[in-house]
Amino acid sequence: MIRYALVFALAALPTSALAQPADPMAEIIELIDARADQSADTARKLWEWAELGYQEEKSSGLLKQSLSANGFTITSGVADIPTAFMAEYGEGGPVIAILAEYDALPGINQDAVSIRSPIEGKGAAHACGHNLFGAGSVEAAIAVSKWLKKSGTPGRVRLYGTPAEEGGSGKVYMVRAGLFEDVDFALHWHAADRNSAAARTTLANRSAKFRFRGVSAHAAGAPEKARSALDGVESFNMMVNMMREHVPQQSRIHYVITEGGVAPNVVPDFAEVFYYVRHPAPDGVDEIWARVEDAARGAALGTGTTVDWEVIHGNNPLLVNEPLAKMMDSKLRQIGGITYTAEEQAFADGIYASFDKPNLKPGSQEEIQPYAVSLGYGSTDVGDVSYATPTVGLNTATWVPGTSAHSWQSSAASGMSIGFKGVQVAAKTLTLAAIELYTNPELRAEAKVEFDKARGPDYQYKSLLGDRDPPLDYRK
Repeated sequence: MIRYALVFALAALPTSALAQPADPMAEIIELIDARADQSADTARKLWEWAELGYQEEKSSGLLKQSLSANGFTITSGVADIPTAFMAEYGEGGPVIAILAEYDALPGINQDAVSIRSPIEGKGAAHACGHNLFGAGSVEAAIAVSKWLKKSGTPGRVRLYGTPAEEGGSGKVYMVRAGLFEDVDFALHWHAADRNSAAARTTLANRSAKFRFRGVSAHAAGAPEKARSALDGVESFNMMVNMMREHVPQQSRIHYVITEGGVAPNVVPDFAEVFYYVRHPAPDGVDEIWARVEDAARGAALGTGTTVDWEVIHGNNPLLVNEPLAKMMDSKLRQIGGITYTAEEQAFADGIYASFDKPNLKPGSQEEIQPYAVSLGYGSTDVGDVSYATPTVGLNTATWVPGTSAHSWQSSAASGMSIGFKGVQVAAKTLTLAAIELYTNPELRAEAKVEFDKARGPDYQYKSLLGDRDPPLDYRK
């Protein structure tokens, strides 16, 4: 009789009382999915504004607004940078930082279509996908905050709004100001043509604008009275180009003449060239840089001009943390890749047709690339963060497979649904990674041991841009 009474009692209970406990991971993924339209709207607005480094007033404002509406405390203008900010939610520790970028690239623009179609009057574009980076990181931070609240887990999630990654080193100034001193771990991601959480390091780099000054005169009527600043730039470039044969193989040197005169019959009294130098090690950058400076002095001496230079930015290489990288790889595989709709596939086919010898095939956006440890030839100011606290990141297939960063093809996909789907993969993966770090003390300990070992016992932070103030006008 007792058994039958229990059966009848259970039958009388509401269905919700008999349901199994909800999977908290599934709930957080559903939350991110539910905000997909809002995330896409944020990414699209940043894409349309395409604000350059240290000029991202609307972009940073929109991200702060979204975070504030979800209970984050905002601190604006950190590190003496008007468009840099921090947004925090939670109490206690650990403190997990999520990095967000939102600056665009100058000199390129493209509509969100699969054929070359510049937008008239627009001189910049999100060809590196930082509009996606900003939107995805904010969504991850919001999702983590909801999990912290619901689970009652002690800890803080802190979103760092980091401007001017493209040649402005915004994060370096934030590291230099001590803003990461209480951070336990930092998470980041980047737009790409593939899904990967491989442990990929980067090159250290430094840039500067070299400014030559001479004497103007009529190029035909009185050339003997002139000293051409453009001659100084061209002589400098020639010497550096010859130097390329005599630097380590993994080095990279590139430049663009930003000012060289206006009229051929006026000998220019001012000319400027903007240089980047890269090497796997900071000391390697220093060694090459000293030779570049000597070439500038020699060019000025040989052309009767004067030269000075302003260091604009400098980044340390990305410090790999394998325990964190392997964890991120597992979370990315848990989330999976990206599936195109018929409309997106047509867009992708159009983009793919524009490539010459692409290194990835269509369909690879559905896959996760193999885990490996490797050297990447780009540079990022995330490198300096990785020397301040254990750091890990990932890439997601926001672009058509085979797409290069800084191209019209990457800009096109960054402004439409393919890019927005990559944002969702990133937000979900970052969220799962953060939750793992909050709940896995063994992983936290292992990652910190690896971090201390990689930095070395006598490590002292050194910024490759020196003690200069943030170059707030470098894109003006």
